[in-house]
Amino acid sequence: MPSDIRIHDKIFTPYISHNEILEKVRFLAGKVLQDAGEETPVFIVVLKGSFMFASDFLKAFEKDAVIDFIRIKSYEGTTSTGKTEVLLDVTEKLQGKKVYILEDIVDTGNTLKIVLELVQKHQPGQLKIVSLFYKPEAYKYDYPIDFVGFEIPNRFIVGYGLDYNELGRNLKNIYQLKI
Repeated sequence: MPSDIRIHDKIFTPYISHNEILEKVRFLAGKVLQDAGEETPVFIVVLKGSFMFASDFLKAFEKDAVIDFIRIKSYEGTTSTGKTEVLLDVTEKLQGKKVYILEDIVDTGNTLKIVLELVQKHQPGQLKIVSLFYKPEAYKYDYPIDFVGFEIPNRFIVGYGLDYNELGRNLKNIYQLKI
């Protein structure tokens, strides 16, 4: 693993390697493949943060799938703003279909709540959440997170799609804010 890095005014320390991430992504894709059964699922990718996770997940998902995108903004710096803004809504027809939301991280659940409300308006037959990272200490809702890659402490992370003020998304490893 590499050494500490600086992004803007913060120092981040290595936390989860790219190989560990890819192993977990393949595991999640296998679990969802089993869950989807014979149906062709629809994956809703939550942008921007989930693009790397979704790319690797979909490459490991060994059957046909429909892919759509949704974009919600809820962070400024290292903290959730508590308010969300919809920048891109779903365009696929979801009624009666098996739908899986691909999230990079679920922490407070504020963004997820908005995403679920938007997707549920399209009346999917089944709606499940797949999150690579989950912070149970920070989560404040009752929506079940159906498939979780890593349960992590309530500390800020960057890399593999996750950013700090738009930087760090391109890092292949996960870094944690140094305290």
